[in-house]
Amino acid sequence: MVATRIDCDIHPAVGGTRTTLLPYLDDHWKEQVVSRAIDGLDLNSYPPNMPFSGRADWRPAHGKPGSDLAMVQRGAFDQLGASHAICNVLYGAQAVFDPYMAAAFCKAINDWIAAEWLSKDSRLRASIVVPLQAPDLAVEEIERLAGDNRFVSVLVLAQGDSLLGKRHFWPVWQAAEKHKLPIAIHAGSQYRGSPSSIGWPSYRYEYYLAEAQAMQAQILSLVYEGVFGKFPGLKVVLMESGVSWLPAFMWRANKTWRGVRVEVPWVEREPASIIRDHFRVTMQPFDGPPDAAGVADIIEQIGSDKMFLFASDYPHWQFDGDDPMPAHLPASLISRMCEDNPLETFPRLKLAA
Repeated sequence: MVATRIDCDIHPAVGGTRTTLLPYLDDHWKEQVVSRAIDGLDLNSYPPNMPFSGRADWRPAHGKPGSDLAMVQRGAFDQLGASHAICNVLYGAQAVFDPYMAAAFCKAINDWIAAEWLSKDSRLRASIVVPLQAPDLAVEEIERLAGDNRFVSVLVLAQGDSLLGKRHFWPVWQAAEKHKLPIAIHAGSQYRGSPSSIGWPSYRYEYYLAEAQAMQAQILSLVYEGVFGKFPGLKVVLMESGVSWLPAFMWRANKTWRGVRVEVPWVEREPASIIRDHFRVTMQPFDGPPDAAGVADIIEQIGSDKMFLFASDYPHWQFDGDDPMPAHLPASLISRMCEDNPLETFPRLKLAA
């Protein structure tokens, strides 16, 4: 196992709005939360008792998998071998319709993770949770926390109100670029619309598989709207997106661009090259082929060893044994995934060291 193993995606769980976040809310929102009995805002698309939510030895005696710091430390560091880990909190702040409530909950989540997790273990870092419902308030939250280098990225969901390349989001990306914060697009939804472009699916399986389509739509939006021409230093991390769809998607994006690029003259080079420069993918859960030859083909077709980031997705359990590293990866790529690529993608990791 490599000495430095930066886990780019673990999930501390918020016990509840009243039980966990209340001390971090101002008086107005404390009163609102208590009087309205607001709680239980998890964004998980599967029931918490499913094995995916956390295997038996990752479940505390009381509460959700990922809610107990000591258990997370044992699981992420001792069992799974991380040297450092980035906390991505998935809670209901991103789905709240009231932008001011959303901003208050995001602030509370960020202050909670800083006070009760980051301050207690120097190996932990975190993403800034922002209220994209109101881009101006998202910018305010980034600026508020920009001086704390323990926050290393900005967390948004794959399925939100609108595509992320739209110009009304550009001030958020500008603030992120200025402070060397990559955008972490995590699988998940604000539940504003169907996960499919042609309606709601019947089964969780369909919703789960459609996450890759959401990631593809966001890539196209960010590339073709010209975000990277405007913000050339911006990086985007696709979290829990899978990787096996990338070669065909990149090929198709190039082919279509050659035919219709007159519509987007600001996209001056092939989309695949822009994707390789600006996008990164976490490697758990891994959806690649089960054999070494197939994995090698996928890596070769993607065409960049800089795009891959190690992640365990702890406490979510979607791999065998105690090693979340996908099988059949070459040793040289594993080394890059665990240290070089994370440090290049999240430059504030070095600043907080």
